[in-house]
Amino acid sequence: MIEGLFIAIEGVDGAGTTTHTKLLKRGLSARGLPVHTTREPSDGPIGTMIRQMLSGRLIVPTMHGGMKAPGWSTMALLFAADRLDHLEAEIVPNLMDGVTVLTDRYDHSSIAYQSITGGGAQDTIAWVEALNKYARRPDLTIVLDVPPDIARQRRMDRSGKREIFDDDQLQERLTKFYLEIDAYFPNDTIVHIDGSGSLEETERAIMNAVREARGEPAL
Repeated sequence: MIEGLFIAIEGVDGAGTTTHTKLLKRGLSARGLPVHTTREPSDGPIGTMIRQMLSGRLIVPTMHGGMKAPGWSTMALLFAADRLDHLEAEIVPNLMDGVTVLTDRYDHSSIAYQSITGGGAQDTIAWVEALNKYARRPDLTIVLDVPPDIARQRRMDRSGKREIFDDDQLQERLTKFYLEIDAYFPNDTIVHIDGSGSLEETERAIMNAVREARGEPAL
Protein backbone atom coordinates (compact mmCIF):
# COMPACT_ATOMS: atom_id res chain seq x y z
CA MET A 1 0.00 0.00 0.00
CA ILE A 2 1.22 3.50 -0.84
CA GLU A 3 1.72 5.69 2.21
CA GLY A 4 -0.51 8.69 2.68
CA LEU A 5 0.69 12.28 2.39
CA PHE A 6 1.74 14.00 5.61
CA ILE A 7 0.82 17.72 5.58
CA ALA A 8 1.43 20.31 8.31
CA ILE A 9 -0.33 23.68 8.41
CA GLU A 10 1.51 26.42 10.30
CA GLY A 11 1.30 30.09 11.24
CA VAL A 12 0.91 32.50 14.12
CA ASP A 13 -2.15 32.42 16.37
CA GLY A 14 -4.92 33.88 14.26
CA ALA A 15 -3.43 32.81 10.93
CA GLY A 16 -6.24 30.33 10.34
CA THR A 17 -4.43 27.01 10.76
CA THR A 18 -7.40 25.31 12.44
CA THR A 19 -9.96 26.64 9.98
CA HIS A 20 -7.93 25.68 6.92
CA THR A 21 -7.07 22.25 8.27
CA LYS A 22 -10.83 21.58 8.39
CA LEU A 23 -11.44 23.10 4.95
CA LEU A 24 -8.62 21.11 3.38
CA LYS A 25 -10.01 17.91 4.85
CA ARG A 26 -13.41 18.74 3.40
CA GLY A 27 -11.92 19.42 -0.03
CA LEU A 28 -9.83 16.25 -0.14
CA SER A 29 -12.60 14.08 1.28
CA ALA A 30 -14.97 15.39 -1.42
CA ARG A 31 -12.59 13.85 -3.95
CA GLY A 32 -12.87 10.48 -2.24
CA LEU A 33 -9.46 10.59 -0.57
CA PRO A 34 -9.08 9.13 2.94
CA VAL A 35 -8.07 11.97 5.26
CA HIS A 36 -7.31 12.18 8.97
CA THR A 37 -6.99 15.51 10.78
CA THR A 38 -5.08 16.03 14.00
CA ARG A 39 -3.36 18.81 15.91
CA GLU A 40 -0.52 19.75 18.20
CA PRO A 41 -0.58 19.77 21.11
CA SER A 42 -2.21 16.41 20.44
CA ASP A 43 -5.21 14.87 22.16
CA GLY A 44 -2.92 12.30 23.78
CA PRO A 45 -1.98 12.35 27.48
CA ILE A 46 0.97 14.72 27.15
CA GLY A 47 -0.82 16.99 24.69
CA THR A 48 -3.83 17.24 27.00
CA MET A 49 -1.55 18.33 29.83
CA ILE A 50 0.09 20.95 27.59
CA ARG A 51 -3.31 22.39 26.65
CA GLN A 52 -4.13 22.77 30.32
CA MET A 53 -0.86 24.66 30.78
CA LEU A 54 -1.52 26.92 27.79
CA SER A 55 -4.94 27.87 29.14
CA GLY A 56 -3.65 28.50 32.65
CA ARG A 57 -5.58 25.62 34.20
CA LEU A 58 -2.37 23.79 35.13
CA ILE A 59 0.35 25.86 36.80
CA VAL A 60 3.43 25.08 38.85
CA PRO A 61 4.46 26.35 42.31
CA THR A 62 7.55 28.50 42.80
CA MET A 63 9.97 28.86 45.74
CA HIS A 64 8.24 31.98 46.95
CA GLY A 65 4.78 30.50 46.98
CA GLY A 66 3.53 31.97 43.74
CA MET A 67 2.08 30.02 40.83
CA LYS A 68 3.05 30.38 37.19
CA ALA A 69 3.12 28.61 33.86
CA PRO A 70 6.07 26.27 33.25
CA GLY A 71 9.21 27.82 31.75
CA TRP A 72 10.07 27.72 28.04
CA SER A 73 12.53 24.82 28.39
CA THR A 74 9.98 22.67 30.20
CA MET A 75 7.45 23.47 27.49
CA ALA A 76 9.96 22.59 24.77
CA LEU A 77 10.57 19.19 26.34
CA LEU A 78 6.86 18.52 26.74
CA PHE A 79 6.07 19.53 23.15
CA ALA A 80 8.82 17.24 21.83
CA ALA A 81 7.60 14.32 23.96
CA ASP A 82 4.01 14.89 22.82
CA ARG A 83 5.15 15.01 19.19
CA LEU A 84 6.96 11.67 19.30
CA ASP A 85 3.98 10.07 21.07
CA HIS A 86 1.67 11.68 18.51
CA LEU A 87 3.67 10.21 15.65
CA GLU A 88 3.77 6.72 17.11
CA ALA A 89 0.15 6.57 18.25
CA GLU A 90 -1.69 8.42 15.52
CA ILE A 91 0.20 9.93 12.60
CA VAL A 92 2.39 7.06 11.36
CA PRO A 93 -0.32 4.34 11.64
CA ASN A 94 -2.65 6.42 9.48
CA LEU A 95 0.06 7.16 6.92
CA MET A 96 0.92 3.46 6.71
CA ASP A 97 -2.74 2.75 5.95
CA GLY A 98 -2.60 5.11 2.98
CA VAL A 99 -4.45 7.92 4.75
CA THR A 100 -3.49 11.56 4.16
CA VAL A 101 -2.76 13.15 7.54
CA LEU A 102 -3.29 16.87 8.11
CA THR A 103 -1.85 18.31 11.30
CA ASP A 104 -2.73 21.72 12.68
CA ARG A 105 0.86 22.65 13.74
CA TYR A 106 3.98 20.54 14.01
CA ASP A 107 7.62 21.05 15.10
CA HIS A 108 7.89 24.30 13.15
CA SER A 109 5.80 25.77 15.97
CA SER A 110 8.26 24.48 18.55
CA ILE A 111 11.19 26.11 16.79
CA ALA A 112 9.22 29.34 16.45
CA TYR A 113 7.62 29.61 19.88
CA GLN A 114 10.19 28.00 22.16
CA SER A 115 13.18 29.63 20.51
CA ILE A 116 11.67 33.12 20.87
CA THR A 117 10.37 32.62 24.40
CA GLY A 118 13.78 31.14 25.22
CA GLY A 119 15.59 34.27 24.09
CA GLY A 120 16.20 33.47 20.42
CA ALA A 121 19.90 32.63 20.75
CA GLN A 122 21.37 30.16 18.27
CA ASP A 123 22.19 27.60 20.97
CA THR A 124 18.56 27.74 22.14
CA ILE A 125 17.31 27.06 18.62
CA ALA A 126 19.85 24.25 18.19
CA TRP A 127 18.68 22.61 21.41
CA VAL A 128 15.01 22.72 20.39
CA GLU A 129 15.98 21.32 16.98
CA ALA A 130 17.89 18.48 18.69
CA LEU A 131 14.84 17.61 20.81
CA ASN A 132 12.87 17.11 17.60
CA LYS A 133 15.62 15.33 15.67
CA TYR A 134 13.62 12.12 15.30
CA ALA A 135 10.31 13.75 14.35
CA ARG A 136 9.23 12.51 10.95
CA ARG A 137 9.32 15.24 8.32
CA PRO A 138 6.06 16.31 6.64
CA ASP A 139 5.78 15.79 2.90
CA LEU A 140 4.45 19.35 2.69
CA THR A 141 4.30 22.24 5.13
CA ILE A 142 1.95 25.12 4.41
CA VAL A 143 2.72 28.37 6.25
CA LEU A 144 -0.12 30.89 6.39
CA ASP A 145 1.41 34.36 6.42
CA VAL A 146 -0.84 36.96 8.04
CA PRO A 147 0.06 40.54 9.12
CA PRO A 148 0.13 41.02 12.92
CA ASP A 149 -2.84 43.41 12.97
CA ILE A 150 -5.10 40.98 11.13
CA ALA A 151 -4.01 38.03 13.28
CA ARG A 152 -4.59 40.12 16.42
CA GLN A 153 -8.11 41.05 15.35
CA ARG A 154 -8.91 37.41 14.64
CA ARG A 155 -7.65 36.40 18.07
CA MET A 156 -9.83 39.07 19.66
CA ASP A 157 -12.89 37.99 17.67
CA ARG A 158 -12.73 34.33 18.53
CA SER A 159 -14.35 33.00 21.67
CA GLY A 160 -12.46 31.35 24.48
CA LYS A 161 -10.01 32.31 27.19
CA ARG A 162 -6.67 33.90 26.30
CA GLU A 163 -3.70 31.52 26.35
CA ILE A 164 -0.17 32.15 27.59
CA PHE A 165 1.14 32.89 24.08
CA ASP A 166 -1.61 35.45 23.31
CA ASP A 167 0.78 38.36 23.67
CA ASP A 168 0.82 40.97 20.91
CA GLN A 169 4.58 41.64 21.01
CA LEU A 170 5.36 37.92 20.99
CA GLN A 171 3.00 37.35 18.09
CA GLU A 172 4.65 40.17 16.10
CA ARG A 173 8.04 38.52 16.59
CA LEU A 174 6.55 35.18 15.59
CA THR A 175 5.15 36.70 12.40
CA LYS A 176 8.68 37.69 11.33
CA PHE A 177 10.05 34.30 12.38
CA TYR A 178 7.50 32.42 10.28
CA LEU A 179 8.39 34.51 7.24
CA GLU A 180 11.94 33.15 7.60
CA ILE A 181 11.05 29.64 8.81
CA ASP A 182 12.45 28.02 5.65
CA ALA A 183 15.98 28.78 6.85
CA TYR A 184 15.50 26.50 9.85
CA PHE A 185 14.10 23.61 7.77
CA PRO A 186 16.20 23.69 4.58
CA ASN A 187 15.26 20.13 3.60
CA ASP A 188 11.51 20.54 4.09
CA THR A 189 9.06 21.39 1.33
CA ILE A 190 7.51 24.62 2.62
CA VAL A 191 4.95 26.71 0.76
CA HIS A 192 4.04 30.18 2.03
CA ILE A 193 0.47 31.30 1.37
CA ASP A 194 -1.06 34.71 2.01
CA GLY A 195 -3.68 34.02 4.66
CA SER A 196 -4.96 37.59 4.88
CA GLY A 197 -7.33 37.39 1.92
CA SER A 198 -10.76 35.85 1.70
CA LEU A 199 -11.40 32.37 3.05
CA GLU A 200 -12.09 31.13 -0.49
CA GLU A 201 -8.86 32.57 -1.92
CA THR A 202 -6.74 31.04 0.81
CA GLU A 203 -8.55 27.71 0.56
CA ARG A 204 -7.94 27.59 -3.20
CA ALA A 205 -4.24 28.43 -2.80
CA ILE A 206 -3.82 25.70 -0.20
CA MET A 207 -5.57 23.13 -2.37
CA ASN A 208 -3.33 24.04 -5.32
CA ALA A 209 -0.24 23.58 -3.14
CA VAL A 210 -1.49 20.13 -2.16
CA ARG A 211 -2.34 19.25 -5.75
CA GLU A 212 1.19 20.21 -6.78
CA ALA A 213 2.61 18.00 -4.00
CA ARG A 214 0.49 15.15 -5.38
CA GLY A 215 1.71 15.79 -8.92
CA GLU A 216 -1.67 17.14 -10.07
CA PRO A 217 -2.45 20.30 -12.10
CA ALA A 218 -3.64 23.43 -10.32
CA LEU A 219 -7.32 24.30 -10.25
